[in-house]
Amino acid sequence: GHGQNLVTEDVTVVEGDVATISCRVKNSDDSVIQLLNPNRQTIYFRDFRPLKDSRFQLVNFSNSELRVSLTNVSISDEGRYFCQLYTDPPQEIYTTITVLVPPRNLVIDIEKETAVEGEEIELNCTAMASRPATTIRWFKGNKELTGKSEVERWSDMYTVTSQLLLKVGREDDGVPVICLVDHPAVKDLQTQRYLEVMYKPQVRVSQNYPLQGLTREGEPLELTCTAFGKPQPTDMRWLRVDDEMPQHVVVSGSNLLISNLNKTDNGTYRCEASNAVGKSHADYMLFVYDPPTTIPPPTTTTTTTTTIPTTITDSRAGEDGAIRSVDHAVVGGVVAVVVFAMLCLLIILGRYFARHKGTYFTHEAKGADDAADADTAIINAEGGQNNSEEKKEYFI
Repeated sequence: GHGQNLVTEDVTVVEGDVATISCRVKNSDDSVIQLLNPNRQTIYFRDFRPLKDSRFQLVNFSNSELRVSLTNVSISDEGRYFCQLYTDPPQEIYTTITVLVPPRNLVIDIEKETAVEGEEIELNCTAMASRPATTIRWFKGNKELTGKSEVERWSDMYTVTSQLLLKVGREDDGVPVICLVDHPAVKDLQTQRYLEVMYKPQVRVSQNYPLQGLTREGEPLELTCTAFGKPQPTDMRWLRVDDEMPQHVVVSGSNLLISNLNKTDNGTYRCEASNAVGKSHADYMLFVYDPPTTIPPPTTTTTTTTTIPTTITDSRAGEDGAIRSVDHAVVGGVVAVVVFAMLCLLIILGRYFARHKGTYFTHEAKGADDAADADTAIINAEGGQNNSEEKKEYFI
C-alpha cells in the first residue's frame, strides 16, 4: 500500500525463513515512526521494542526508515502489519506477510510392484500439508503424462493426491515414473519409482552354417535359437511343423544340427520358448536345393578366377535367376540360326536370277564388223548362232 508520505512493500516468505518489514518516509520531517502487528500491538516505537517477542529485531532506524526483521516465520505470523507516522494528521500504511509452506512429504504408491505386459496399473502421488496447494506433474522417462488430481484442505494446509493410470509394455521395464511438484516454496522436489514389467519371451532363429548361400543336398545345416524374456525363459524346444522331426536331426539345447541335408528335410522348423508369462515361437523354413554342378577345368594353361559377391535374402531367388539366364542363351542361338538361313537363301536366289537373266552377244554376230555387205553379215550371223554357246557372257 501507499500512504501520503509512507512507502512499504508486501512480503512473501517461506515458513522458517526471515521476513523483513520496511517502513520508509519519502519526505522526512523528524516525525515518529512505529510498526504494529496484525493485532495492533506495537512492535517498535522508533528504535524501542515494547513487544516481548525476541524474533523481531531492529535492522535499521533513521528519520526516514524503520526496518525490522522477523526470524523463524510461521503461519501464525501471516497477516497485515501497519506502519504509522505521527504527523498532523497521522498517516498509516499496511504491508501483508504471506507465508508459504512446501509439501512436507511426497510419496508414490503403486498398485502392483510387478506388472505383466499389457496390464493397466494405477499409481498415486501424494503431496501433504502444503500452502498453497501444489501442482503435481507426471513423467515416464522424459515423456510427460497426464494425471487426475484431488485437493483436500485441512485447516490452512492442503493435501494433493494425483492418480495416474498407465498401460505398461515390455519397453517400460526398468523405466522410472517420476512425480514432480510445482510449488512457489520449493524447487525440483520430486520422487520416482522404477517400473518392473514381466513379459513373455521374444524368440529368434539364426543360421550358423552355411553362413551364406543356398542350403544344398549333402551339406550340413546348423541353427541356433535365442530367447529373451522376463523372467528368463526356462523351457526351450525344437519341433517340425505339420510333420515329425527327422531321426537324423540332432537337437542340443538351443541348437539344431542336420549333418547331411536331403530333400526329405524340407519343411518348417519351429523353436518354442516359454516362461511364467506365456509362450512364443520363431519359425525357420528349410528348402534343400540340388548339389552344385561340377564344371570341367579349361583346356588352356591360363587360369582365371572370378569372385562374384552374393547377397541372398531368399535361397530360391538364385535358382530363378539361373533359369532366366539359360532361357536368354537359347533365344540368342535360335536368332543366330534364323539369320544365317536367311543369308544363305539370299545368296542362292541371287545366283538363280543371274543365270536366267539372258545372254548377249558382244558384237551381235561373229564377224559382223568384218562383213563387206549386208548379205555377208546375215550369213555370218546365222553361222554365229550355231556357236552362240561359246560367245555367251554372264553377269553375276
